[in-house]
Amino acid sequence: MSHFLLLGLPIPPEQQGVFFALFLGMYLTTVLGNLLILLLIRLDSRLHTPMYFFLSHLALIDVSFSSVTVPKTLMDMHTQDQSIPKAECISQTYFFIHFADLDSFLITLMAYDRYVAICHPLHYTTIMSQSVCVMLVAGSWVIACACALLHTLLLARLSFCADNIIPHFFCDLAALLKLSCSDTSLNQWVIFTAGLTAIMLPFLCILVSYGCIGATILRVPSTKSICKALSTCGSHLSVVTLYYGAIIGLYFLPSSNNTNDNNIIASLMYTVVTPMLNPFIYSLRNKDMKGALRKLLSKKTYSSN
Repeated sequence: MSHFLLLGLPIPPEQQGVFFALFLGMYLTTVLGNLLILLLIRLDSRLHTPMYFFLSHLALIDVSFSSVTVPKTLMDMHTQDQSIPKAECISQTYFFIHFADLDSFLITLMAYDRYVAICHPLHYTTIMSQSVCVMLVAGSWVIACACALLHTLLLARLSFCADNIIPHFFCDLAALLKLSCSDTSLNQWVIFTAGLTAIMLPFLCILVSYGCIGATILRVPSTKSICKALSTCGSHLSVVTLYYGAIIGLYFLPSSNNTNDNNIIASLMYTVVTPMLNPFIYSLRNKDMKGALRKLLSKKTYSSN
C-alpha cells in the first residue's frame, strides 16, 4: 500500500467553504499570535526570565504543532484530494507525536518554574539559572524526539493490506494501527508506557507543583499573596486545563463516549484551538506581556510620527 485516504472533518459538502475560511483564519491567528509572543520576549529585556524563556519555546512548538496537521487539512478541503502517501503519513505521525510530547513537557516545566518562584523565592535565581533552563528544554526535545522516533519505527515495520481509509483529518497513530494487518501488540504496549511517560507523568508533576503552591499560600493566608499567585499562575492554569482536558476527554473517558466525531473534536481542541488561544491567554491575563505590547506599540507610533 502506497497511499492512505484521510476522510477529514465531518463537514457537509455545502459547508466546506465556510469551514475552510474558519480554519484558515484560526491557523493564521495561531501563527501570528505565537510569533508576536516570540517577538515581544525577544525585544523586551524585562521578559528575559525563565518563565518567558519556557513560554517562547511553547509558542514556537505551538506554531509547529498546528503546522503538522492544519495546512494538509486545508489543502484537502480546497482540492478535494484526500490521499496522502504512506511515507508522508508516517512522517506526519512522527512530528505530531514529537510536538505533542514537547507541548506536555514545556507546560510541565512552566509549572515547575512557578513552584520554585512561589515556594522557594530566595533560591529562585540559583535553581532556575540559565544553564538549568537550557538543559531542561534540551532534555525535553531529546526525550520527545526519542518517543516519536520509537513510535514511528514500530509503525513503519507494520504491513497494511486492504483497507486504507483513515477516519480522521490527520494520520493518527491509533487509527493507523487499526488498519494494520500485522500484530500491533508491541505498538499498543509502547503507546501505553510512552503515554504514561509523556502525558500522565507530566500531568501528575503539574498537580504536585500546584498542590505545593496551594499549601504555601495557605500557610500565609493574605489577600496579597493569593492575588500574586493568581497573577503568576492563572494563565498557565488556563493552558493546562485546555490541553489536558482535551487529552483526558479523548484518551481516558469510557470508549462508549468516544465516537469518531467526538475523537475528531477532541483532537481539534488540542491541535488547533489550544495553540490559537495560548497567545490570547498569555497576553490578556499577563501584565508583563501587556506592558511589553504597549511598549512595542508606543515605539511604532513614535517612530511613525
